[in-house]
Amino acid sequence: MSRGLTRRRFVTGTLAASAGMAAASVLADEAKAPTQQPDKSEASTMHNQTIRIGTLVSGGAKTADYIRQILPHGFESFSITFWQKVGDTNLEQLAREVKEALDGSDAVVSSLGIFGNPLGDKPIDEESRQGWQRLIDAAPLFGCDIVAGFAGRVVDQPVDKSIPRFKEVFEPLALRAKDKGLRLAFENCEMGGTWERGDWNIAHNPIAWEMMFNALPHENLGLEWEPAHQMGQLIEPLPQLRKWVKKVFHLHGKDATVLWDVIREHGIGGGRQYSFHRTPGFGDTNWTDVISELRRGGFAGSIDIEGWHDPVYREELEMTGQVHGLNYLKHCRGTYVPNPQT
Repeated sequence: MSRGLTRRRFVTGTLAASAGMAAASVLADEAKAPTQQPDKSEASTMHNQTIRIGTLVSGGAKTADYIRQILPHGFESFSITFWQKVGDTNLEQLAREVKEALDGSDAVVSSLGIFGNPLGDKPIDEESRQGWQRLIDAAPLFGCDIVAGFAGRVVDQPVDKSIPRFKEVFEPLALRAKDKGLRLAFENCEMGGTWERGDWNIAHNPIAWEMMFNALPHENLGLEWEPAHQMGQLIEPLPQLRKWVKKVFHLHGKDATVLWDVIREHGIGGGRQYSFHRTPGFGDTNWTDVISELRRGGFAGSIDIEGWHDPVYREELEMTGQVHGLNYLKHCRGTYVPNPQT
């Protein structure tokens, strides 16, 4: 499955899961089962946590209902995402509904995201550009200060050929965000592209980041980073994170498994899958090290699990995998314990 199809599967998957959970919720109501609430002892320490652990949720009519159903599992933040366009979503209404769903908990909206090609010249690409603007304007309603997504790409041209168009599109968006006290973060997903060709995103390689941030040296432009996309390019994530941590504004909680035996036998161009994405806790990354590097770099923000990619914990096991990943990442982070008074 292509990377584009995988990302679309996240959107359709969360919508389908929401419908299934809603049906289960109705049955629970009919049975008059007690409503599960987040753990109060854990929630009471959240204001002392500089790193939250949450998940991605597809933006739309069922967002608040989906959040309401999974909130009791202990998710501390939610990244609300849109595929290519915001469409006819009423963002003011969505913000109210999400606020109501979170009421009584210590969970927050960490970011808003839109994943399309804002550098393209198709009608859908214009909708992506409009989506960036709309989410920047709406972010304060959700109480978050990050809007994230793909940087886009001039289709099938080398990365450097996209830089002038990147500057043209994102300079006014960066200034618009700055006026509102917001940050823009570009995800490091290659979406099947290479340095020479692609149709979605140039922000998948550190040389590209240097070009982007040299073209637009705004402090409110940074990265939405995860190790999985770097591992798929056989890049070591931790040294990269140490170098770029000051530009990392938001993390997707997604890992990868690299099949080194396949690489040794077939290489990376032999038509064999040599890596696949995993939910944290099932892949090759030690997230204790990732979180240690984030803390060393002064990071404060969220790691939000990007589900619907794991080839094992999927379909009926999706939330089983996500909650395992949630608890694993919390273990890697640790629970805040105040020091004794001196």
